[in-house]
Formats: sequence, C-alpha cells, structure tokens
Amino acid sequence: MKRQLIILTVLGLGFSANAQISNNALGLRGYGDGSFNGAEISYQHRLKTTNRLEMDLSFGISPSVNRLFLIGMYHWTMNIDGGLNWFVGPGASVSFDNYDDADSYINIGLGGQIGLEYNFNAINAPFQVSLDVRPIWDFLGDHAGLGWGAALGIRYTW
Repeated sequence: MKRQLIILTVLGLGFSANAQISNNALGLRGYGDGSFNGAEISYQHRLKTTNRLEMDLSFGISPSVNRLFLIGMYHWTMNIDGGLNWFVGPGASVSFDNYDDADSYINIGLGGQIGLEYNFNAINAPFQVSLDVRPIWDFLGDHAGLGWGAALGIRYTW
C-alpha cells in the first residue's frame, strides 16, 4: 500500500509540474552573501515546456576581490499555482578574479540553483520576478571552496 501511495504521489507531482515559462526573459539579478555583492545581466531561454537555460554575465565586488563571471544554469521549472513557479537545476561558472589589484586568476565552478519566481504573464504583464540561492564550488584561486548567496531577479519576458 505504501508503494502504491508513493507511486501515485510521484505521478501526481509530475502531472502538476507543467509550469508556464516564457520563451525568453532578459533582465537583472542582484545578489549578495554579506561579504561579496554584485549584479548580473540575466537571460533565460525556454528549451521545452518546463525546461530552460539561464545565462548570466556577472560583476561582483568585495573589499579585496573584483570578479567578472560567466554563468550557465539548466532549470527544471515546476508550477505551484497560476504564475508562481519553483525551479532547480545544475550549472557551471567561469570567473576572472582580481585580488587586491595584484594577483589575477581564472576560476571554474560547479553548482546549482533553486528558487521561486512569479511570472506576471499569467496576468498579461511581460515581467518575471524571482528569488533564489545559488551555491557554487570554486576550484581555483585563493578563495577555492563553496560559496553561495541569495539573489533577486527582475526580467522582461517575451
């Protein structure tokens, strides 16, 4: 009986997971973790009904590091209700880091992203607002290791 209940639950979630995501979205994503803050130019492109690719160009600053990031994320997007969706997916980044205007590094990272978004297309307005976290493990440089922060995104959709 437990097995049948689990199967029905998984199937039910699968059928209710059809999010209405936009074909394209372009905007800004501001992020921070308390010690490292920045902004991104963010572009999303729908691949399938519930899948998309997010590509971001990021400019980050802290007291000792300036960074330029290129980030790519793959999202599975699931509908909660109306225009409210949640998303999750893996991704990678490459960054160009400058420490105290002296040493420079190229850094490569792997991580993921999870968040909530409201797509105002559900009420005929071409905007999307999102709130997410993105943990990424950096492999190179003086600050290799796990880093993450929260972000607020605002995008125009079409």
